[in-house]
Amino acid sequence: MLMQESVSQALYSYWNSLRGDRVAPKRFEIEPSCISASLPDTFILERIAPSALRFRLAGTRICEAFGIDFRGVNLFRLFDDADVRILERQIAMSASDGAVCVFRIKAGNANGFSADFELLILPLTHTRNTIDRFLGALTPMNRPDWLGTVVLTQRKLISHEIVWPNGIPLPAEIPQNRPPIMPAIREARIVRSNRRQFRVYEGGLGRSDNE
Repeated sequence: MLMQESVSQALYSYWNSLRGDRVAPKRFEIEPSCISASLPDTFILERIAPSALRFRLAGTRICEAFGIDFRGVNLFRLFDDADVRILERQIAMSASDGAVCVFRIKAGNANGFSADFELLILPLTHTRNTIDRFLGALTPMNRPDWLGTVVLTQRKLISHEIVWPNGIPLPAEIPQNRPPIMPAIREARIVRSNRRQFRVYEGGLGRSDNE
């Protein structure tokens, strides 16, 4: 699935450029002027607790599409229990390891109106060295003419995916006095097992004393 919508792709690129080699950029580094074209489809979330993810800001197109003022709303309250369990698990990985979350949701109402949306959630650090804010986008994957004129009261999670910006999880909170890892790598050997391939580096215990 990954990110299909141009708003999601642009927001991810901006977020990743700010991140650099960190697990996530800081909330105050986000400059609205740099993402002005995407602002109507973007939001900021605050993680108050594992079961509480509150909208602090929400773009005008998001609120119009759903007929809701999202500010102060708990994201998890918008979905049924089965979907909430998935959302909480994915967001927990984002908060602990810097994962980027990509969801596809279907929103509709009892009158037969429905549209698919791409939901992107990007981790941010705030005042502490922990992830408790999220930058995101909620973008319609098709824009029917009626979108924004009817209220979409039903929301269903269709698919979900985790993206690791560095290809692997990173700890969200890095100890300041952590010793360097593998300071003198000399060579690696390839090990194959059960159709998988691993690159194994020789560490200090594998070297002779005169090395």
